[in-house]
Amino acid sequence: MVSLTLMLIALWALLHRYKGLTGDAELYALQALARIHPGLTSDLYLQNVSQDRFTIFSPLYSRFIEWVGLPTAALTLTLIFKTWFLAAAWFLARALSNKEAAFLAVASLIVTVGNYGAFGVFHYSEDWLTARSLGEALVVTALACHFYGAKRLGVWIAIVALFVHPLMAFPGVLLLAGLWLPLRVGAIGAAAATLTALSIACAAALYPSASPFFTVIDGDWLDVVRERSQFLFLQLWTVEDWKVNARPFMCLTLTALAIGDARVFKLCMAAMLVGAAGLAVGFIAGSIGPAAILLQGQAWRWVWIPCFLSALMLGPTVLRVWRDEKCGPVCAILLILGWTFSVVDGAACIALALIIWVLRTRISERVAHYLRWAAAGLCIIVISWIVVNSWNIVFSPSAESGRDSLTIARLRNIVGLDFAAVVLIFLLFHWIRAARSLLVLTLISAILAVCAALVLPGSLKKIAKEGTSAEIDEFSDWRKAIAPTQNVYVVPQHNSATFAWFTLQRPSYLSLDQSAGVIFSRATALEVKRRSQVLTPMVDPDWKVLTKMNKARSGGSVEKSSARPLTSERLVSICKDPVLDFVVAKESVGFDPIHHTHAGDWKNWNLYDCRRVRSAAPAV
Repeated sequence: MVSLTLMLIALWALLHRYKGLTGDAELYALQALARIHPGLTSDLYLQNVSQDRFTIFSPLYSRFIEWVGLPTAALTLTLIFKTWFLAAAWFLARALSNKEAAFLAVASLIVTVGNYGAFGVFHYSEDWLTARSLGEALVVTALACHFYGAKRLGVWIAIVALFVHPLMAFPGVLLLAGLWLPLRVGAIGAAAATLTALSIACAAALYPSASPFFTVIDGDWLDVVRERSQFLFLQLWTVEDWKVNARPFMCLTLTALAIGDARVFKLCMAAMLVGAAGLAVGFIAGSIGPAAILLQGQAWRWVWIPCFLSALMLGPTVLRVWRDEKCGPVCAILLILGWTFSVVDGAACIALALIIWVLRTRISERVAHYLRWAAAGLCIIVISWIVVNSWNIVFSPSAESGRDSLTIARLRNIVGLDFAAVVLIFLLFHWIRAARSLLVLTLISAILAVCAALVLPGSLKKIAKEGTSAEIDEFSDWRKAIAPTQNVYVVPQHNSATFAWFTLQRPSYLSLDQSAGVIFSRATALEVKRRSQVLTPMVDPDWKVLTKMNKARSGGSVEKSSARPLTSERLVSICKDPVLDFVVAKESVGFDPIHHTHAGDWKNWNLYDCRRVRSAAPAV
């Protein structure tokens, strides 16, 4: 147990890095900080309807921030919820298999990329802190309780999860209901949910002005939502996106057929019903009628349940499939390749494994002989690929160490070669199982503990300085000049939102991450559009993600950054907006700014007061 646990810790440390306060993590940090610094509630992201109204996560997070500070609170809670999630996954896998298979199940969760939906936006078990982190841990705990016989406790835990992150917890509640009820009833319920969504969408499309029970997204609002959050609309998904979401369904089908356990079979079927219903409702929401409740519900996120369970059951499925004499090895290898070898089409590999397994009773001895040779050939090809790429990594003169020593960085890159991590797990797992003496197990545990101790610091090192006490104190003069509710814009958006929120503790004027809430509020969507027009002299609208993607697909050139340097004329232009109060820029263009002289990344940057700029504008 100790050796296998240390194996998982070392594996996670090699394959994952804490991402800090970026992406959605900064949005949840803002929500928590707004409870400590009320002036932040006037930020564009929070001033209208936002996701903060649907979660109890922010009060919990804010209490930790008050205790230990923002960066430490974010890292600590990330580790707590990550450990909780993986531990709950182990208990769930253990309830459905044996101890060794449960360790392989958790290892597969660590190795595989848990993405679902489209455009690589969402993953389960993310390496940063959001309400999803706690919500997912609660859902998996509820499932584990169900299979250990504490079904009512599981339901209550799932209900608590609804108050943490309703979008992630609701499919977990549906899955628990499906496990309580016969599969036929679950199928009827999935069909009823789809028909209900279809009725609402049709009513919104045919009678948009006569919808007293739900809000209809009008054209102006819809344009912003589609541009900023194209992943909400399934008709905009690419072929690769559909392959990603089809993979867990095929894998669960194979698991249900191969394991031969009634509980596993029902779990797989119920999970696929939940995921299929979510995709159907999500497709209707984006294709037929722009009913806000359907688009905001993001039912396609229900796919995270089959995605998680298919990855969790990958290890036990491979162990079971491998034992089949006719086609076991080739099916097992195809399954692993489908999840861990990005060079090939993963969905095609799993589909081929499923087809071979379904037809295994018709496989003759001669064909079985060829399949065994095919399995050996696949192993040789993949291992040769790993060896060649590992050689290039080890002897590459341009290898970057980043936060690690050069040796650890190269080890990370080698293990990160998809299938290489699987080979490492297989060797360590076989070594631990083959050990017959306590001395050998102690030696293995010591080696793994040393490896984890060497690698973990680089994996958990804080990325950003924003929000630390030192940086907050460094900008005390700027913070005194800016009132708690005044908006700040950073040119050219250098850490714009994080610097304004976490260091200055003031609202941000506009950033790409702030526009994430346009689906929840028409007022926010239109204000994002208006403010981006104000900033046109400085930067092109960055929330037009769909336009940039379409341009890239058509072969057009897409600039990495459209930001332009600040000039006095541009400063006067953007400061005409009375909502914009302060501008932070490195360029010195007059107007008597507050100059930052401290050494560091922000040395020689300037804080411009738009009131002073507006008063001096006629002279300019």
